[in-house]
Amino acid sequence: MIYYTILFYVFAVLAVATAFYVVFAKNVIHSAFALFGTLFAVAGLFVLLNADFIAITQIMVYVGGILVLMIFGVMLTTKIADIDIHTKNLNRIPAILFSTGITVILIFILFTTKWNIKPQVQNQETVSQIGKLMLTTYLLPFEIASIVLLVALVGSAMYARKTK
Repeated sequence: MIYYTILFYVFAVLAVATAFYVVFAKNVIHSAFALFGTLFAVAGLFVLLNADFIAITQIMVYVGGILVLMIFGVMLTTKIADIDIHTKNLNRIPAILFSTGITVILIFILFTTKWNIKPQVQNQETVSQIGKLMLTTYLLPFEIASIVLLVALVGSAMYARKTK
């Protein structure tokens, strides 16, 4: 049990530290790479919560797809224009006030809520159960969603294509 607590704090500190770096980094590339660490730390927290399917989805979708696409997009656009992309932190004072207010509200909720503590449940594997349901009971909605995504991909590729 002590290992879970130590791992939780390691992943939590890693997620918060890299998230702060994402926000306060001047370079967009450094910020995008720090987002890798944040998303991996959140996936680690999902693993500690026995939500293995959500952790795998977090890594596959966010880290594997969206973030890699973002990094390639930023890297390719900086080479075209030969412009070093840096961000300026605008409206720093309102952002600090808003963030402090939200933090105070969350801490107030944390300490005033009466939390129901349930006994620890047995570890159950969720990936195989979700896979069986997606290929039996929910096969039709799963296939419809994949066809809609395929049509959106083909449509966006045709829309982005240059016409002569």
